[in-house]
Amino acid sequence: MAIIELRSVRYCYPGSSTPALTIPNWTVDEGEFVVIAGRSGAGKSTLLRTLNGLIPHFTGGTFGGSVYVAGRDTKTIRPAQLSHLVGFLAQDPETQVVVDRVAEELQFALESLGFSPQAARLRTEEALDILGISALHGRRIHTLSGGERQRVALAVALATRPTILALDEPTSQLDPWAAESLLSVLTQLTSDLGLTLVLTEHRLERVLGNCTRLVIMADGQIVHDGEPRSIAPLLPYPPPLIQLGLALDWRPLPLTVREARQHVRAKPMTLSKRVIRQAPREPGIRVERLSVQFESGSWGLRACTLHCPHGAVTAILGRNGAGKTTLLRAIRGLIRPREGRIWLGDRDITKVPVEERTRWMGYVPQLPSTLLLTERVEEELRTSLDTNAASRAARLQDLLHAFQLAAVAAKHPYDLSVGEQQRLALAIAVAHDPPVLLLDEPTRGLDPEFKHVLAQHLRALAEEGKTVILTSHDCELIALCADWVVLLAEGEVIAEGEPSVVFDGTLAYSTQINRVFGQGLLTVRDVLASLAADAAVNA
Repeated sequence: MAIIELRSVRYCYPGSSTPALTIPNWTVDEGEFVVIAGRSGAGKSTLLRTLNGLIPHFTGGTFGGSVYVAGRDTKTIRPAQLSHLVGFLAQDPETQVVVDRVAEELQFALESLGFSPQAARLRTEEALDILGISALHGRRIHTLSGGERQRVALAVALATRPTILALDEPTSQLDPWAAESLLSVLTQLTSDLGLTLVLTEHRLERVLGNCTRLVIMADGQIVHDGEPRSIAPLLPYPPPLIQLGLALDWRPLPLTVREARQHVRAKPMTLSKRVIRQAPREPGIRVERLSVQFESGSWGLRACTLHCPHGAVTAILGRNGAGKTTLLRAIRGLIRPREGRIWLGDRDITKVPVEERTRWMGYVPQLPSTLLLTERVEEELRTSLDTNAASRAARLQDLLHAFQLAAVAAKHPYDLSVGEQQRLALAIAVAHDPPVLLLDEPTRGLDPEFKHVLAQHLRALAEEGKTVILTSHDCELIALCADWVVLLAEGEVIAEGEPSVVFDGTLAYSTQINRVFGQGLLTVRDVLASLAADAAVNA
């Protein structure tokens, strides 16, 4: 029985005559786990917002057709009334926070929807337990990492015990273990309680093994819809295991590491261990026994020591709350360390003002919208360029093209999708050609295709002699671009080295390909190159 039904839906955002959504007919049955994929700006988030009534009630614009949720027409019911039916998680959970502490945030949300204080308390504890974040109960929200805030926002959506969960990239800021735990919980809720789950996701390798249905969107339309194994090969850029399965003609195509291993056991392959690419050792950024303590008394970093080579891409890994963002903010000068030193080459910059560091450091925070100050995309970039540049106009066009922003150059930055805002923030960070680039979770909202473009950009910058440092939970991206990996836990460095060495040594942080084959093989290209080399030797 259909619990979601869209009929003749056509929607245009305010000031636009181009439809952001055109869906003649689409239904979702009760208990389905539906994943919506597609490039940034394809209409995925817009579709989700029709399910809880944000479109058309809050966004304005022109809306035609009907959306029915559990038989109710969203045009006639306000989002507050729909919240009992539809739990919603936006792509930017930071903007959903109202009060100061975690438990109070959940209780306030519930009481504002009419729950009694006693019922709100019960639902709060239940949601925190289901998501495994009861330890965050009394924490101040501003002290949480991005991933922890994302789980708190999801707890708010879950606390009403909705019939439908509409989640916009719910794992985008989660570390691998947290993401797998969340997806396991969501899968159990669909199977045990009949919850209907509709989520958007770019990191499809995480969800294809869990979902019952895969939808691909483009230009505001649903272009493919069906069983994940048959639809996945039609993706603009399929996940690694699908790519490998297509290259090796595996049938059925593997959706999970377990299924890929079954193919390998059935038809063993001779593969050579990957040759390790040595990272440059010339000093770039050095951190010596850096300690950061927050006002609450907790430690963000503890005697943290690491080396980020010049002319290389260094990736900082670690679970949510490990200290990754704190480290980047300290290097940028936004946090004053209690102890320790920060070096740029041979210069001690520990006490250099943040304003001076701006000249030689490009920085993209976890919330890229905080960088956006003007009313047009091209103006954001123009104000970031060096005013003395002789080829300012040419540089502006180069940036618009490189970061795929030419089509939205005249738009207001806040009218962009999260992925488009992320690309704009990246373009702003590199616009003045800084020798150091600091990126905090730079793949948030980015589709798989542009992530590969980003990896190429970062490699090119490193080869030009830049020092690139990024934090990320995206091991697939790191395998494509990083020369050096640092693993943090509780604000301390617990492992560092070339990516294949670190990935081979941990179960949590690794690529799908590495989990199947090991031997330092991280990407589809590594496997195919190894097979080709072995074939040449035996020819």
